[in-house]
Amino acid sequence: MSAAIRLYPAIDIRDGRAVRLLRGDYDRETAYDADPVDAARRWVDGGASIVHVVDLDGARAGTPANLAVVARIAAAVDVPVQLGGGLRDRAGVEAAFAAGAERAVLGTAAQRDPGLAGELAGAYGERIVASVDARAGRVAVAGWEEATDTAVEDAIADLGARGIRRLVFTPVEVDGTLAGPGLDRLGAVLDACEAGGAELIYSGGVGSLADLAALRRAATGALGGVIVGRALYERRFSVAEAIDALRDGAERKD
Repeated sequence: MSAAIRLYPAIDIRDGRAVRLLRGDYDRETAYDADPVDAARRWVDGGASIVHVVDLDGARAGTPANLAVVARIAAAVDVPVQLGGGLRDRAGVEAAFAAGAERAVLGTAAQRDPGLAGELAGAYGERIVASVDARAGRVAVAGWEEATDTAVEDAIADLGARGIRRLVFTPVEVDGTLAGPGLDRLGAVLDACEAGGAELIYSGGVGSLADLAALRRAATGALGGVIVGRALYERRFSVAEAIDALRDGAERKD
């Protein structure tokens, strides 16, 4: 069982606002904060030690689109910013770092050009994170809108062999639903990460403290973090309560 699982409060940016998508569908959006900086400050004031930011416009366009907002977030909080969305080449990654991101998450680029992911990992070490998003156990790319025939476990094994030491895994079917995490494939995904010496950050479906406790119980040493978005925005639980649930796995009253 993992000794420490970190909470990653999510800030998904679209058209300059903090939003959440349902199952990755751009036509099923809920807007929360007009200014994503407000969300970042709220999570950090609540005790978060890192924030996970996704540039949804960038993910769809293939190039970063909200770096000015990311720079404002990085300047407003004193914790690391992990940024994904549209980072598909070295220039995009360097622009993310220049905007203040501590980590850059490669999604589509990691799948279509794993050699580039390996080169960037060689240059920047653990600041490079690969995202493996899945529908029905197969990798999805281009802002989750394109399916591939690649099995999640195969993608993780390949990226691990190329030096990637931290990955984000999202089963898109549950993302934004609050219906519970996708536990059915989690064991195999964790095994693939552990075999490759990589840490896994899980994302998708968390709607209660019981869900966090379930992830904690299912964890192996490879599970290093859990991304939570909508449940925090809708005040199903606080950042502090989530941190506690991930620390000890105790199932608290929701």
